[in-house]
Amino acid sequence: MTTVREALAMARDLDLDLVEIAPTAAPPVCRIMDYGKFKFDEAQKAKESRRKTQNVGVKEMKYRPKIGDGDFNTKTRQVEKFLGEGHKVKVTIMFRGREAAHPELGKKILDRIVERLEEVAKVESAAKLDGRNMIMVLGPDKKTKVKVVEVSPAAPVAPTAPIEESLKEI
Repeated sequence: MTTVREALAMARDLDLDLVEIAPTAAPPVCRIMDYGKFKFDEAQKAKESRRKTQNVGVKEMKYRPKIGDGDFNTKTRQVEKFLGEGHKVKVTIMFRGREAAHPELGKKILDRIVERLEEVAKVESAAKLDGRNMIMVLGPDKKTKVKVVEVSPAAPVAPTAPIEESLKEI
């Protein structure tokens, strides 16, 4: 245990800083260190952790009750892509005019979407009617991760026998 003056003298001799680590302890705990380097390292760690975080956005896909199969498949593939990227997806069924009298049609479409995406999505908010819209929120399923496979272009395969010989056999 040294006095504050001795500690400051030691820090100056080493061209370092005297930093108080635990001021509430009895006696207070200090460390001799390069404070500028410490602050820089802390900033780098914070920057690295921010870079590794993934921003989860909410994407929205709008359907209509009388949607055709082609449009349904295209929109559902897009929803699957969003989920694969880690986004949440808000699926909205928009009712117009007399369509609002038949919310069961919208519920059928939402059920088809859930059935089709059951491997990659989980329902975070069940289907509910909000005015003229029916809304459901899907989130990416943590169990399944999208596998990214890098495929190298296949080398051209040379035929084992000349083409003329293979034509003679026919």
